[in-house]
Amino acid sequence: MRSVLRTLFLIAFLTSCTSESVMRPDVDIGVQTSALVPPAPMAQTLRAPLDEPLSTPVEPDYAPGSPLTVEESAPADQLISRPVPASLSRLVNPFGFGKGNPSGMPTAEVACRKELKRLGVKWRDLAPINDGGVCNIPYPVEVSGLPGRATLKPAATLNCEMALTFSRWVKHELQPAARVRYWSSVDTITQASAYSCRRMVGNGSGKMSEHAKGNAIDVAKIELNNGKDILVRKKGFFAFRERGLLNTVRADGCTYFSTVLGPGYNKAHADHFHFDIMERRSGYKACK
Repeated sequence: MRSVLRTLFLIAFLTSCTSESVMRPDVDIGVQTSALVPPAPMAQTLRAPLDEPLSTPVEPDYAPGSPLTVEESAPADQLISRPVPASLSRLVNPFGFGKGNPSGMPTAEVACRKELKRLGVKWRDLAPINDGGVCNIPYPVEVSGLPGRATLKPAATLNCEMALTFSRWVKHELQPAARVRYWSSVDTITQASAYSCRRMVGNGSGKMSEHAKGNAIDVAKIELNNGKDILVRKKGFFAFRERGLLNTVRADGCTYFSTVLGPGYNKAHADHFHFDIMERRSGYKACK
């Protein structure tokens, strides 16, 4: 009897289990796993071939926030050359010399300044002077120091050609003459007039002076390093050395200047030497 009952129970249990109840999971994938991200397809994880462009932009390999950005980069032929700031240009090249010179300074003016520097002259460039008529200097210089460490007092405003001529005369004539006669070099030259918009004095012509062009300078006194002061004026009979130095100044000056006028010429030049580089058609030089 018991074996019959076991057999009936086993048959009833087996008949209650179907394929649907065994294969169906307890979790509803469509509801309980909807927030999960499915893995990327294998095709998207592979790197593109080297000969095919990437479909998405590539991030730059420098740190974000650096001065250079992708938008600022440009082909070499599209780059814009930015001008150098004016302040930096003046620091490196104070006078604007060279190619592309914004001031338009002529080559002769540039060369003149280089020669002043070579001679050891102390000078500075000034703004153009234009006082009307012939009273003008397009590229004036203010000279304060001369060859041989001599000082020019007060500083003289001249055109560069006159400044260079005067400096050469000081170096090659005045300084050697002072050493020969006084065994001393020139310390200071006192000038009475450089640039000045005025007419000639003492000849009654009424013509404009070479001073009006920055072409002239008047020397009133020469001071030596040994303390000797030589005033430019007519000397007495016994002032041999002073008279000899002034005569040398007058004679040697005519090698450099077109005009040298001094004591003994007229009353207007009784207390100074006048030097200028006036251009005369005949090439005549006035040394008086």
